Amino acid sequence: MAQSITTDRKSFLLQIIPVMLCFFAMGFVDLVGTASNYVQKDLGLTDSQANLFPSLVFFWFLIFSVPTGMLMNKIGRKKTVLFSLVITAVSLVFPVFGDSYMIMLISFSLLGIGNAVMQTSLNPLVANLISPDKLASTLTFGQFVKAIASFLAPILAAWGATTYFPTFGLGWRALFVIYAVICVLSVSALAATPIDEERPDKASGIGECLKLLGRPFILLCFIGIMCHVGIDVGTNTTAPKIIMERLGLPLEEAGFATSVYFIFRTAGCFLGAFILRSMSPKIFFGISVLMMLAAMCMLFVCGTLSSIYVALALIGFGNSNIFSVVFSQAILSTPDEKNEVSGLMIMGLFGGTVFPLAMGFAADAIGQAGAVAVMTVGVAYLMYYTLKIKTIK
Repeated sequence: MAQSITTDRKSFLLQIIPVMLCFFAMGFVDLVGTASNYVQKDLGLTDSQANLFPSLVFFWFLIFSVPTGMLMNKIGRKKTVLFSLVITAVSLVFPVFGDSYMIMLISFSLLGIGNAVMQTSLNPLVANLISPDKLASTLTFGQFVKAIASFLAPILAAWGATTYFPTFGLGWRALFVIYAVICVLSVSALAATPIDEERPDKASGIGECLKLLGRPFILLCFIGIMCHVGIDVGTNTTAPKIIMERLGLPLEEAGFATSVYFIFRTAGCFLGAFILRSMSPKIFFGISVLMMLAAMCMLFVCGTLSSIYVALALIGFGNSNIFSVVFSQAILSTPDEKNEVSGLMIMGLFGGTVFPLAMGFAADAIGQAGAVAVMTVGVAYLMYYTLKIKTIK
């Protein structure tokens, strides 16, 4: 019996480790905030022009998420994840040839497409390996792994921009090469991992998938995902700009603000993976949202580097577990249509397009306080969503 338990644990680890490496590759999409700031500096763009890059990345979630849910029904979740990793690897190669506006548009478009396919397929693949009561905490741990890639992005970009180590003229774009190599390793590891998948969900069309939004709770979850990713991408993009506006620091120094956000988001994901095993998701979700609300109030008025860092830390920790709770709530509320619901929830990452565009125009009009106001609207909705969270048994 003991040998059987040991064998099962070893088999589980051999499956979950490559899957977690895929979560790391999923985090590559968050380099868009850092990269857009460097492109803005290199090309002399306005806030609204620069914010087009993260908006473009997340626009593809609107187009590809639901079709990916149907693709999973035909070829399986693992093959769909592998397909997404290949697209992501290709997207990371383009900036090697320069950072012109067109090259970066192509790169970010492919990055968005690959990430839309990956997030739609990888999360239900995890649901295939984990019991329902452990799904939220496992997805949170996956978000922790993803966040490591996210907070490393600005550090690696700054290293590439300032190091004397030869980067072959790439500068901050060396970040893309490093992540491309890791992406190829992710493809190899997952391809070599045997995973027995559930029988595919019943065949469905786009219309049938979208009809699921007619269910009130699914719609609430969809908007919740939009707000979560809007706050995430918005903070990623706006944090350095707040520091540059109020303290006059250069981008290379102000860019560390993005790392502060991701460091605390990473810590929040790591701790949340354990907290959600013992605390009610509703209570933990409510505490997380209150932390973000306090941070937004601080960002309206704070004018010192330390206070801005504290606010970013609160947003990072507070926003770290929002996706896992909302996604698991949606998946478990409709267990017979996981692929379709996953597609709809990942389509909600389209909030990463809506929020930065609105924030860019607001910032151009009244400064970065306008961008903070837009994010505050998202926090207010998440406060309302807290009241609708269900108990999972």
